[in-house]
Amino acid sequence: MKILLRGGTAVTMDGERRVLCADILVEDDHIVSITPHEETFRPEEGVEVVDVRGKVVIPGLVQAHMHVTQALFRGLCDDFSLMNWLQRRTWPLEAAHTAKSNAASARLAAMELIRSGTTSLIDMGTTLHEDAVFEVMAETGLRGLFGKCMMDRGEGLPALMKEDTAACLKETERLVRRWHMAERGRLRYAVAPRFVPSCSEKLLASARDMARQNGLRLHTHASENLGEIALVEKLCRERNVRYLDRIGYTGEDVILAHCIWLDEEEKNILAGTGTHVAHCPSSNLKLASGIAPVTELAALGANVGIGLDGAHNHMDALEEVRRASLLQKALTHDPKALPAMQALEIATLGGAAALGQENELGSLEPGKKADLVVLDMDMPHSLPSGGRDVVQRVVYQATHENVLHTMADGKFLYRDRAFLTLDAASTLREAEEECSALMRRAGLRPLLCP
Repeated sequence: MKILLRGGTAVTMDGERRVLCADILVEDDHIVSITPHEETFRPEEGVEVVDVRGKVVIPGLVQAHMHVTQALFRGLCDDFSLMNWLQRRTWPLEAAHTAKSNAASARLAAMELIRSGTTSLIDMGTTLHEDAVFEVMAETGLRGLFGKCMMDRGEGLPALMKEDTAACLKETERLVRRWHMAERGRLRYAVAPRFVPSCSEKLLASARDMARQNGLRLHTHASENLGEIALVEKLCRERNVRYLDRIGYTGEDVILAHCIWLDEEEKNILAGTGTHVAHCPSSNLKLASGIAPVTELAALGANVGIGLDGAHNHMDALEEVRRASLLQKALTHDPKALPAMQALEIATLGGAAALGQENELGSLEPGKKADLVVLDMDMPHSLPSGGRDVVQRVVYQATHENVLHTMADGKFLYRDRAFLTLDAASTLREAEEECSALMRRAGLRPLLCP
């Protein structure tokens, strides 16, 4: 099947960072050509032509760290610090999940991701019902790395979530065999120990070995919160990133979420080892965790991506790009910190590198996967347009309201603001029903009348 996107302004994110008026030809799951307007592309018979004149086309956004299992929890976990947030709300809610509620949560998250321009994500599930997440992602057409959360210790951890080490590893092995490279490679597995305080060193070492023996990514949290830092130092007698580096949790196959509280040695460890950092602006603000030193890490040569994380009230991917840029300006007191182009780079190319698919994703170039988003910038919050920098308009003004089409693997997931791979009404209805049942299982009372 061939589709021609006719007449849009393409923000290519290629090596030259070209922005050009062009026709984009897609065949099956790849971009075949990008033809500037002055060269006038004439499609052959049988090509579907989609008029995107006056619209902006960008690469699909990549979420470098998420928990789609927490989408049903929004509004239930507010105004807590990290460890209280985990122990008093998030872990009890995760423990109360069934396969059906986990699927409803993943589908609700997918709905919001698709309508805000995300085509790929790196996700950490809960300890239970990970098949449900993979099944939803197979249906909805999103791409990414997914893996069950691994936990075999931890204060305040519900009994249902505290795993036997051997059983945890065995279940992870089963999931890898079942799902890694499913859907023609669109779905892949990442081995996902939650973080140092909830994993014994035996589990961490075994997970590391499993990942490397199978060519899989390692995905975990690190240095998110001062309380977490103190707990890791108490447990391990050294700082978090130093400990992770010593036991082999750094390198080009490792994604570390957050990385806020780093000393100079740890920053250099991350940059020097090629470890990927997932920056989660809204999450870090919501939990009052701090602001990751993104511009400093990038200047040292570390690869950084942007992630929406979990139950932090919204999953608007475009809003998160804007917030990432603004936070660095506030942190450094420099209005030029993380400018629009660099913010879009980490939201696309940075995430693609964290996925290990930088040769396939992150930019609009012939031969790369047809993962792209069409933005309608004719909205009150994104006008006027004349003479303004296109990338700045996208980063500082665009939200999910601007998304007209979302395409992944050459297929429209969202077209003319309509979902094609999920039923919006039933997704919302099921989310409400499953959230109510989940709250009852977790012992929480609804705050509103039905």
